[in-house]
Amino acid sequence: MARRSPRSVRAEQRPDFARLEKALCRQGEPDRAPFYELFSNIQPEVLKAIGQLEEAPPPDAPADAREAHAWRQHIAYQVALGYDYANCGAYGFGFPHGGNPRAMTAQGERAYFLASSHTIASRADFERYPWPDMARVDYSPLERIRAFLPDGMKVIPGSSGVLENVMWLLGYEGISYLLYEDEALVRDMFDAVGARIVEYLGKAAALDVVGAVQLGDDLGFRTQTLISPAALREFVFPWHKRIVEAVHAHGKPAILHACGNVAEVMEDIIACGWEAKHSFEDAIEPVWEAKARWGDRIALLGGFDMDKLCRMSVPEVRRHTRFLIERCAPGGGWALGTGNSVANYVPVENFLAMLEEGLAAGCRG
Repeated sequence: MARRSPRSVRAEQRPDFARLEKALCRQGEPDRAPFYELFSNIQPEVLKAIGQLEEAPPPDAPADAREAHAWRQHIAYQVALGYDYANCGAYGFGFPHGGNPRAMTAQGERAYFLASSHTIASRADFERYPWPDMARVDYSPLERIRAFLPDGMKVIPGSSGVLENVMWLLGYEGISYLLYEDEALVRDMFDAVGARIVEYLGKAAALDVVGAVQLGDDLGFRTQTLISPAALREFVFPWHKRIVEAVHAHGKPAILHACGNVAEVMEDIIACGWEAKHSFEDAIEPVWEAKARWGDRIALLGGFDMDKLCRMSVPEVRRHTRFLIERCAPGGGWALGTGNSVANYVPVENFLAMLEEGLAAGCRG
C-alpha cells in the first residue's frame, strides 16, 4: 500500500483532546502519537509558510478585536499542525522581575537571565514586593476562548514554576547564598510563590474548557539539579504535590516541564503525582532511554533534541522523527515534540517536517 503524503495527512487532521489525554494518562496507544509543546515562538513564521497568516489589527484597535485575532491565529496554527489543544491563561497572574538583558537576533528579541540579577535580596524587599493579588486574577479569557475552539479541542493553561520564580526573584547567586544565610526568607519566598500557583492552577483546572494544566519549572542543567536535591525536597516538591492535588481535584491531568538533569529527583517528581514530564536533551538522557526507564510510571513528552532539530537536514529530521516514534510511541504514554520548546531559532522547515512525519506515521512509525 502506497504511503500517503505527510502534507495530505496533515490536511485531514481534526482536533481530539482525548488523543493527548490518553497519552498523558498512559491509557494505551491512541490512533497516532499526539503532539505536545510547552510553547512556540515561531507561530507567525509557520502561519506564513502554510498560507494562514492574517494581518493583525492596528495597535489602537479595540482590545477585544486584538484578542480575537490572536486567538484565531493561535488556534489556526494548532489545528493546521495537528495539535489537540490551545494555550490560554488568565490575565493578571505572574511574578514580575527585572534587570535581565535582552538582545535582538534575526528572529526577534531574546531575554537572558544573569546569575547576579535579582529583584529581592532582603526581608525588606520581600515585604515591598508587589505580590499578585489573587482576587484580581481574571479567568475570563479561559471562558471567552471557548467560542473560538473547534470541536474536540481543549485548552491547556500553565504557569512558570515554583523554583523558577523564586530563583528569578532572588537571582541564582542570591538563592545560593540565602539557602545558607537566611533560610527563613527562602522558605517564605517559596511559600509566597507556591501558594499562589496552587490557587491559580487549581481554579483554572476547574473550568470545563480546560483539558490539562502545565507547570514550567526548570530544575537542573546538564549535569545536576540547580539547587541540591535535599533543598528541592524541602522547598519545591511539597508545592509541586499541592499543585498536582489541586489539579487532580477537578479530574485533570498535570504536566511538568522541567529542563536539566533530574535523575537524582525523578522518583520525587513521580511521587508528586505528575501525569507527564516534558523536556529531554540527548546529552542528558535521550527520551527513548527515559521511556524505557520511567515510562511505566509517568508519561514522557517530546524529546526531539533541539540541537538535532536545528542542525539536521529535512530528510534527516524525517528519519529521526520515525526513529523516535518507533522507539517511544508503542504502548502509548508519549507525545511527539521538541526536546524543549519551539524556540525562535528552530528552522520552520525542520519543525514542519517533524510534525508531518508524525501525522503520517501513526504510532508505529
